[in-house]
Amino acid sequence: MASFLLEVGTEELPASFVVDALRQWQERIPKNLDEHQLTTSKVSVYGTPRRLAVLIEGLATQQSDRLVELKGPALGSAFVNGDPQGEPTKALLGFAKSKGIAIQDIFIKETDKGAFVFAQQQIIGRQTKDILQELAPTWITGLDGKRLMRWGNGDLKFPRPIRWLVSLFNSEVLPIALENVQSDRLSQGHRVMHPRSVIIDTAQDYVETLREAFVLVDGKERQKHIVNQINSIVELFGGKAEIPEDLLEEVTYLVEFPTAVIGEFEREFLELPQPVIKTEMVSHQRYFPVYSLKNPDQLLPRFITISNGDPDKSRLIAAGNGRVIRARLSDGKFFYDSDRAVSLETFLPLLEKVTFQAQLGSVAEKVDRIRGIAKSVIAAIANLPITAADEVLIDRTAQLAKADLVTQMVKEFPELQGQMGYYYALSSQEPLAVATGIREHYQPRGASDSLPTALTGKIVAISDRLDTLVGIFGLGIIPTGSSDPFALRRAATGIVQIAWESGFSLNLPQLLQAAIAVYADKNLLASPAETVLENLYKWFKQRCETILAEQGIEYDLVDAVMGADDLAYTLQGLSNLIRLKERAHFLQQSRDNSTLGAIYEPIVRASRLAVQGNLDSTTLDIAIAVNADTLTDPAEQALYQAIAALPSQPSDAQLMEGIKAIAPILAKFFDDVLVMAEDPQVRQNRLNLLGFIRNYSRQLADFSTIRG
Repeated sequence: MASFLLEVGTEELPASFVVDALRQWQERIPKNLDEHQLTTSKVSVYGTPRRLAVLIEGLATQQSDRLVELKGPALGSAFVNGDPQGEPTKALLGFAKSKGIAIQDIFIKETDKGAFVFAQQQIIGRQTKDILQELAPTWITGLDGKRLMRWGNGDLKFPRPIRWLVSLFNSEVLPIALENVQSDRLSQGHRVMHPRSVIIDTAQDYVETLREAFVLVDGKERQKHIVNQINSIVELFGGKAEIPEDLLEEVTYLVEFPTAVIGEFEREFLELPQPVIKTEMVSHQRYFPVYSLKNPDQLLPRFITISNGDPDKSRLIAAGNGRVIRARLSDGKFFYDSDRAVSLETFLPLLEKVTFQAQLGSVAEKVDRIRGIAKSVIAAIANLPITAADEVLIDRTAQLAKADLVTQMVKEFPELQGQMGYYYALSSQEPLAVATGIREHYQPRGASDSLPTALTGKIVAISDRLDTLVGIFGLGIIPTGSSDPFALRRAATGIVQIAWESGFSLNLPQLLQAAIAVYADKNLLASPAETVLENLYKWFKQRCETILAEQGIEYDLVDAVMGADDLAYTLQGLSNLIRLKERAHFLQQSRDNSTLGAIYEPIVRASRLAVQGNLDSTTLDIAIAVNADTLTDPAEQALYQAIAALPSQPSDAQLMEGIKAIAPILAKFFDDVLVMAEDPQVRQNRLNLLGFIRNYSRQLADFSTIRG
């Protein structure tokens, strides 16, 4: 068995590209080998800022010989008159010649498309190294990435110039060339710790040879090394480091030989809000914050940085990084003190100079719309106990929610929007509920972010997102494919998640109509209001379907509560978001415990037959639907009596129990009577019995969409 090593040496690569490139190689290379009948015991990919590498172990030195079956022309085209004993046609002769096959070796086989001629051909396996020599360059040139550059004289694009190539089949150099770079067995050691060439004798020696040159090529090994060093350092002075996963991954691919270095800054900077300090450290300097072990919420005036330099110079490295963070924190303190010199409300007029969207006006105008929409949100939540004082707090939160966008701190650090508004609101003596709402109205910022907890934050978060959705949809800008520059998917998902998490019986159609009316009054709609409304219905339907599916609700049950192609039923679901979620989960539980299976057949049959009657889909008064005096068959009389005994305003559990009770009676009804009777009145009564059952069960789900 053989091993193959390919290393691509480059100028410093972006960490994000290294991570993505290794993912692509790990996925593509094994498939590529399999396509060429090359088996392997292990494919390992390695990456640092200066190199990408793949080590393939357990390779056979040659492809196995194989017998392949070749399909030729149809029997009728292969022989004159389609007679296998007859003369071969030009089509058959051409096939045999092109494949190097004798006519007598051809055989006939039936397929689903008729009889065809076939032949078997022995394929002699090629030398593995010859195949790898062809494949390896494509692995490099086939990498996808952002901001690729032409660095040579040809058309080859790569994020950074390629400086060396290593291509070894066991100990043999396989010649590969990219632009003017020829493969060799020479790699490069660490830029500082071993600034010279490294000879790699065999492919299997790669990891250890580079380790001796102070390069840990295995990202997992580097990451483990980083975490162990961080934890060892903080233990020395009773601290605990915060290690965000994104930051850990980034620094892992920014270094080749990591050294954790502890630095410090003046304690006076701890007077700054923690988000400011952490943003400076994590987002801008890629430092790991350190907290007190005794008080886990208390930041210490220390940080840990991961150096790619000489460990013996750690003191100098710490001092240099300390100077940088002090300067950044000094700027932050200046911004913080300057912003707090005036009240948060003072910044509101400046929002008139900040554009939200060219056709939708300034952020100040957006704030005015949010305040109006917030009132509609409150009105659209039937189960929301709210006082006049709550409404005042919500309005104040909406008014101040965007004020921090024009502060010096947020101009410098946009990622602190909302968070600085919280601190500035408290500094301005605003109520805590207002300050919390300002901070939380941006939540959730993504799939892993928490949801608002304060009522002010929830209502303003929904209002802000709704304003964006109606405004952008009103301009006719609807996301397609993966393109979503205004994050409208996230906006709609956030509204649904907040409503579900908070237990809000939010009437979305009512709310959308009210928000669209706000835009229509200001002549901001480029499309008819009806079109905007219809598009938003579809948009929210898709978001609800996606979230329910992610929560484990099976696709047909999602259709059953959302309405597959029934807009009226979709709107019924959207008119009470929390009920929509409850119904979906109740249905899934009913399927899981086999309750649904026991009632499925008769209820679905009734739902599908009911469409042939004239009963609308909303009537729930059996006396209106059916004339009891005309019922003569015992089976239909029994069904009527069972229907009349159903509770009029049932819970989901009562609905299911009622349907379970009716199911056997309904099954007997189908056995004993002909629904489509010749007498029009009899037929209509029986169809209306089924129509009522459909309507009653639709309070829980549209059973006609359920697939068993």
